[in-house]
Amino acid sequence: MFFFLSKTLSYLAKPLVIILLLLFFSAFLRNGKWKVRLFWLALTLLIFFSNEFIANEVMRAWEVPVTPLHQVTQTYSIGIVLTGVTSTTQQPHDRVYFNKGADRVFHTFQLYKLGKIRKILVSGGNGRLTHASVQEADDLKEAFLLMGVASDDLIIENQSRNTYESAHNVKAMISESKDNDLLLITSAFHMRRSLACFRKAEIQTEAFSADVYSHPREFSIDVMLIPKVEALVLWQILFKEWIGMVAYKVAGHI
Repeated sequence: MFFFLSKTLSYLAKPLVIILLLLFFSAFLRNGKWKVRLFWLALTLLIFFSNEFIANEVMRAWEVPVTPLHQVTQTYSIGIVLTGVTSTTQQPHDRVYFNKGADRVFHTFQLYKLGKIRKILVSGGNGRLTHASVQEADDLKEAFLLMGVASDDLIIENQSRNTYESAHNVKAMISESKDNDLLLITSAFHMRRSLACFRKAEIQTEAFSADVYSHPREFSIDVMLIPKVEALVLWQILFKEWIGMVAYKVAGHI
């Protein structure tokens, strides 16, 4: 039930969905005062949420900063990379279809090749509400093998449907690991919730952010004044993550 409710709420609580609902009610309300109010509220929200400067500043504040490679001075026994970076529904399913989050995979491989992690643990099955036969961790396993990662250096956890389940499933697989010997690799926007889940599961791990959505602060007219679809995307990601944090907190997962 928790899985269903959290997924459903994250689908509905999106800036564009909220704006469209306001416009819908504005169009069909008979009360002229509220019709006008809802219309202007929708327009104001659209201008606000499509502003790239505002969206970027909020995302910059939320994302866990990237660690320069030269600051990774120790060798970790396991790098734990979370899934959520491929499309498992694309056909033909004879290859791996990466999306924006592919940095999680490539940066993990880079850490492996540099000798900063000895093994790679891929955690994540399929987070879709409907039944899915393809587990994402299995896709990433194939990708890592194609890159040249030794099969003995790959550990696969392909049953979890969300970050909470990943943490608990991983805990059972690495119960004998020492503190500070694990490196958690996920998107910068997702790192706060991931760390919270792993620490709740009593897994002490360092953070290595990838897949950064924000960019250095800019004061150009293009960034500050021109509405951008990309800004709406940033808010959608943030809303989903914030809802996830609240839901996990209420459920006692973090």
